[in-house]
Amino acid sequence: MANFTKKAIKETFLQLLSERSINKISVKDISDACGINRNSFYYHFADIPSLIEEIVTEEAEKLIEKYPTIDTLENGLKVATAFALENKSAMLHLYNSANRDLFEMYLMNVTGHVVKAYLETAFKDVEVDAEEKEIALRLIKCSCFGMIIDWMNSSMDEEMPKYWVRACELCKGISQTIIERNTK
Repeated sequence: MANFTKKAIKETFLQLLSERSINKISVKDISDACGINRNSFYYHFADIPSLIEEIVTEEAEKLIEKYPTIDTLENGLKVATAFALENKSAMLHLYNSANRDLFEMYLMNVTGHVVKAYLETAFKDVEVDAEEKEIALRLIKCSCFGMIIDWMNSSMDEEMPKYWVRACELCKGISQTIIERNTK
């Protein structure tokens, strides 16, 4: 029963977040919508920020588990933004809230996984010094993260993913060049 209640709280919160900004959602709103008392909410979560943190952590873990390998950066960007697209209103409310840092943490975690999985897939037969691999990972991860933040700042403009594809086409070979310059 506890898992059912916890799941209901998360789902209800996301539903409420898709309807209104985070500062307009109270524990009472969540509890009333779930049909539980406030103590049940506090049994599972210390407060709304801890609820948000658990949701974003779980979603990041689900994506990482679902996509252990990534064959192109374009596909990686699609993976990194899948949950955000499915929950566009909720994500924009979270992104534009005081809890933006939790969203950015989620995004950086997922983007880091995506880029690491891409590099490991693309260069599985190439031996590269760990420090050099980390530099390449950070460079590409931060570039992808920046593109996604730019997208969030444009209220998740539906045209932006087309630009990502083109940006990835323009950058084809950069990651390979980085790796080749640093092979043992």
